Order: sequence, then structure tokens, then C-alpha cells
Amino acid sequence: MQSFHIPVLGFAGASGTGKTTLLAALIPLLKNRGLRVGLIKHSHHNFQIDQPGKDSFRLREAGASPVVLVSACRRAVITEISPEREPRLEEELKQFDGLALDLILVEGFKSEKFPKIEVHRSGLGRPFLYPDDPDIIAIASDVQLPVPDGLECLNINQPGWVAQFIFNRVLGVS
Repeated sequence: MQSFHIPVLGFAGASGTGKTTLLAALIPLLKNRGLRVGLIKHSHHNFQIDQPGKDSFRLREAGASPVVLVSACRRAVITEISPEREPRLEEELKQFDGLALDLILVEGFKSEKFPKIEVHRSGLGRPFLYPDDPDIIAIASDVQLPVPDGLECLNINQPGWVAQFIFNRVLGVS
């Protein structure tokens, strides 16, 4: 994501490795150090954020797109994608344009070209992504792994270490 002005860092790995759990622990640590953090999560499902019977659902079903839900404390934008197609990260990052953010975290989009931390659980027996993905800059794992030069092995159970890695390697601050 060379053309995007906010640093972008992905978390990629097989389902069940703990990407969301790690991110949920990591985000408060980053925010406590003063970062303004946004997030994009890729979903492989036909997810629904509004509910049948609600006004927003009825208006979207009637053909409005986008539908913007807004209150005093949050905003949601629901846009139908037609024709249906897999989203591209670079297009989705445009949603963050103009926002005052210091970092955008991404869960998923593992086949796209941008810096990523691979999340790995030894007990799942899944193959590593890093041998085939030169954009992986670290592996967060539940066991210490021998990794090639240029990669770091981070402890998935120590989100503070992962946060420090982000400050040092991704943001260039200590």
C-alpha cells in the first residue's frame, strides 16, 4: 500500500489462529500509547450488520445504497457491492481517507501485497504463509520458532511485545 499515507499493517493466518484475539488485546495497548487506530476486517461471509424489521434494513432492501446509520456515539455505512466481487484492500483503504489516524490494522486480505504479521498456532498443523509471502515481516506464535533472517518471532501471548514491535519496526519510534 505504497500510495496510502497512513501506515498499514496486516494480521494474516488460518482460521482459528487467534488473529482477532491478538488484535483485541493489541489495540488498547496501542491506544494507551497515544495512537489513533483504525481497522479493516475481511469477512468471507455474507454478513449482516442491520436486522430485518429495522428501518435501515428496510431502506437498504428497498434499494438505497449506501445507507448511513448515525448516532451521537457511532456511524455505520452500509453499501451494497454490485456485482458481488471480492474486495480489494487498496479500495477499502479509501474509506479511511481524510481520517486522523496513525495506523490502520488489517485482519485478512492475506494474498494482497502489504506488510503483515503472520499469526500461527502450532497445534493447528497449518502450513506457514511466510515462505511464499515476502510481505510477512514477523510471525506471532504460541511457540518459539526458528525464523529466517529478516523475520522476527513474536509471542502471541505477549501482546505488549507485539505492540513494541509495531512501534519500532512499523512506525519507526521506540
